[in-house]
Amino acid sequence: MRGLLITNGFVKEANFLALRDALCAAAEVRGISLVPRTNDALLFDAAACTPLFDAAGYDFAILWDKDKYLGMQLEAMGLRVFNSVRALSLCDDKALTHIALARHGIPMPRTILVPRTYPFVGYGSMEFLDHAIALLGLPLILKECSGSFGKQVYLANTRAEAAELLAAREGTPMLMQEFVRTSLGRDVRAYVVGGRVVAAMERRNETDFRANVARGGSCAPYALSPEEEALSKRAAALLGLDYAGVDLLHGADGPLVCEVNSNAHFQGLAACTGADIAGAVLAHIASAVMNPRFQAQT
Repeated sequence: MRGLLITNGFVKEANFLALRDALCAAAEVRGISLVPRTNDALLFDAAACTPLFDAAGYDFAILWDKDKYLGMQLEAMGLRVFNSVRALSLCDDKALTHIALARHGIPMPRTILVPRTYPFVGYGSMEFLDHAIALLGLPLILKECSGSFGKQVYLANTRAEAAELLAAREGTPMLMQEFVRTSLGRDVRAYVVGGRVVAAMERRNETDFRANVARGGSCAPYALSPEEEALSKRAAALLGLDYAGVDLLHGADGPLVCEVNSNAHFQGLAACTGADIAGAVLAHIASAVMNPRFQAQT
């Protein structure tokens, strides 16, 4: 079995390279030939959907990147892509994630999408912000719809702070979300592969409202409650994900889905829990390729 492992050619951080190496090592153990390539080396003649590289002999591609256009072209030529472009797209846009999950009653923090505007047009008097604060309260979470490692998540304590954050990012798709006080500086990351949770950890941060380890948080292995496990698995399944990092908040009345990540980094979780997450991902992909009708358990 032979597959492509696609990463971004312009991101050179050590953690991205370590993730690539972990997946390649897990594939080798399982007798899978996994060829690492970067997206900038996999060009297409888009007018004809013709690859400008040797695309023969691959059984699947792992798109560990957010280059959905490349993924769409690979799928159009008949290659099975993990995760699918549809699933990746739903996760890469947090607004689409919320819309998709809300249709199925998945519990999430109360959320309002920021109305669309354009650069150099602005938001006018921002009356919509007053309506949002009336429902969501203060402090208020503002998120860019695309982002990773907590970098594009902001806390506004006042209306003026929220307005300033929005004005500085006019034209950027964003959402406004209630601040879940019961989960201040802590959350749960559950890693779902093939319809089962293979590892989970709780992240805590004493100095930041965001629990991300990348923002200075710490982690510890975590035993999911039956409700948390079922919620994590269902969220991943509803978005069509073969593997995913599901982030849960500790809500006052039970767990809440905060985000679902299609290409979640797992080295920290693997080190924290001892779980072979890369191996679980490759084992699932091999099973899915060998059994085309295979579906992750819901």
